[in-house]
Amino acid sequence: MAASVKTPTLTIALAGNPNAGKTSLFNALTGLNQGVGNFPGKTVEKKTGICRRNGHTISVVDLPGTYSLTAFSLDERIARDHIISGEPDVVVCVADATNLERNLYLAVQIREIGVPLVLALNMADSARAQGIRIDTKWLGQLLGGIPVVATAANRGHGIDELLDAVVHSAENPTPPTFAIDYGTAIEAAIATIQTRLADEIFVDSFARWMALMLLESDQTVIETVREFDNGQAILAEVGAQIGRLETLFNDDLPIVSADHRYGFINGLVRQVQQKPVDRVALTDRIDDIVTHRYLGLPLFMLVMLLVFRLVIDVAAPFLNWVDAVITGPIASWTATILTAISAPAWLQSLVIEGIIAGVGGVLVFVPGLIVLYLFLAFLEDSGYLARAAFVMDRLMTVVGLHGKAMIPLILGFGCAVPAVYATRTMSNRRDRILTALLIPLMSCSARLPVYVVFGLAFFGRYAGTVIWIMYLVGIVIAVLAGLIFTRTILQPDENAAFVLELPPYRMPTGRSLLLHTWGNTKEFVHKAGTLILAVSVVLWLLLNLPLGVAEQEDSLFGQVSATVAPVFEPLGFGTWEATGSLITGFIAKELVVSTLSQIYIGAQDDLDIETTTSFAQDVLEIMVGFWEAAVDAARTLISIIPGIDLTGNNTEPEDVALSSALRDSFTPLSAVSFLVFVLLYVPCVATIAAVKQEFGKRWAVTAAVYQTALAWVCALLVYQGGLLLGYG
Repeated sequence: MAASVKTPTLTIALAGNPNAGKTSLFNALTGLNQGVGNFPGKTVEKKTGICRRNGHTISVVDLPGTYSLTAFSLDERIARDHIISGEPDVVVCVADATNLERNLYLAVQIREIGVPLVLALNMADSARAQGIRIDTKWLGQLLGGIPVVATAANRGHGIDELLDAVVHSAENPTPPTFAIDYGTAIEAAIATIQTRLADEIFVDSFARWMALMLLESDQTVIETVREFDNGQAILAEVGAQIGRLETLFNDDLPIVSADHRYGFINGLVRQVQQKPVDRVALTDRIDDIVTHRYLGLPLFMLVMLLVFRLVIDVAAPFLNWVDAVITGPIASWTATILTAISAPAWLQSLVIEGIIAGVGGVLVFVPGLIVLYLFLAFLEDSGYLARAAFVMDRLMTVVGLHGKAMIPLILGFGCAVPAVYATRTMSNRRDRILTALLIPLMSCSARLPVYVVFGLAFFGRYAGTVIWIMYLVGIVIAVLAGLIFTRTILQPDENAAFVLELPPYRMPTGRSLLLHTWGNTKEFVHKAGTLILAVSVVLWLLLNLPLGVAEQEDSLFGQVSATVAPVFEPLGFGTWEATGSLITGFIAKELVVSTLSQIYIGAQDDLDIETTTSFAQDVLEIMVGFWEAAVDAARTLISIIPGIDLTGNNTEPEDVALSSALRDSFTPLSAVSFLVFVLLYVPCVATIAAVKQEFGKRWAVTAAVYQTALAWVCALLVYQGGLLLGYG
């Protein structure tokens, strides 16, 4: 249990329901002072951050979103274990002020444990706009004298007041006297078990909570009590009490105790909240359209098409600018420095042809990823992605899954690794395995650079549409694969229902969008500076061995790739270059672009690294180029509005250097075949490792084998079918 602290260093834990604004509050508290790790002994992501207030350094831990502490799912167990561990000095429960009754269930459970608690009524501005009035002082008194602070985290309102309440609660903990009256029979059983626990648990409130959890048959608490000296006697008494009470109530005790909690909360809300007569909210009117049985799915597809058109049209000027900077001034400055220090020829080749061509070939696509992350953050923060999951839920029922599976599947559009771990929120192992096998079929952000470079090379202004089609193909193939798995090795053994929450629509704030975009972009750039850098160095070495090799095809990498290349001949890209990129792409999908860039761009004898311009002129050109790119992007963005065209006739995005080189080795048909293969083939090493850790070696091998075979067959159908139709 947490004790009173007088030191300037505090630790707080943020708990709350999904969609209560917990992440927004975490961002508002910590800003960019954030880090990501794992909870001890778990692979579930742990977000931490630092903030300061009145001389205190406050460490903030963002717990997984959960509706209760019943500990059925891993997220619930992690949240509860961290709260009772004694590590946090104060727990901040984030509740949605517009949905007070539902959100207070978690707060009441935390209050029953007896830890210092501060209740943050978030989205208070939205509540006021809806005519909802909450007496925060009286609410705090009814919950045992805890501080209650109204906040609007996305606007930065109430943050200072919340931190003041946290510091005060840490230094002056509220006496843990809060208790719900569960009725004479249950209270008598709690008292009996609590007395038995007295020799082991010295804090009355904690002993009462453990007694209640034992009556609810909480397995984690049962295992803890089993280790006590008198554990078997306590558990025997618990069993007798459960049998007596369930006979008395003719129902399971967890249901009975939950009914008492909801009854307490219902009475509490009636005392502290004033709410206007229900009226049809704007959210409901919008949902009548976007979640419509027939219109919902087409609307979702159109929204994603718009996003990918923006990724190409808005980001393309910046792609060209970054490409020009990397292959121009940066390569030139680097060559000048290496020449000035008399660097040997092999080192110059490594840096220019290996590192700059390899890492730079990936960094070129950072602007496109920024645009993608920005718009996806907007869709998520606005509440629309939850609607997308709701609409897709109807489609997923075809493969024997339900709404909860959509959460990790949508996460798969960002990165498959955390998406695989997110299946832990699902209680059924069969559903978890099936979802994990389908996640890699969602186009992760690592594949986007591949789509962009081929889209620009072969489809020009239609590149955004091609990218959208790739995402759509992944979804369709996932449904078909799910149908096969459901009818063969993963037949459903039960039909679990799941209610997917639809949060109200909100206008995202600039700060929230920037934090989401920065976090995802930083992770991508970090990978470019570590993994991709290391592979680029190794690849350069393999492309230059044995020593003195004149042609890259004769190098070790070229020979190995050429040996495997005939496998891809029927697919239309049986060259050693394409094969080599697919081999390195197994490590990380971004390396497909990095490898192609190193082979095609790094090996160009006419790569312009000589310049007669001065450093100042180069910097000026970089600044002017950025301004021109920004103006072009703004014109394209404004031209989205019907009836407005500021782009003139310049509607074709320019190539990056790699796109031009690819046209010599691919045709449009073989390019589409290659994209389909990249979409579907073996997941990256990190994803395979995640599947192995969660479900064992058998399922990791299954994922790798079935996806590679699926990719080969689908790419074969695309290429050979295209030839038959005369598109060769």
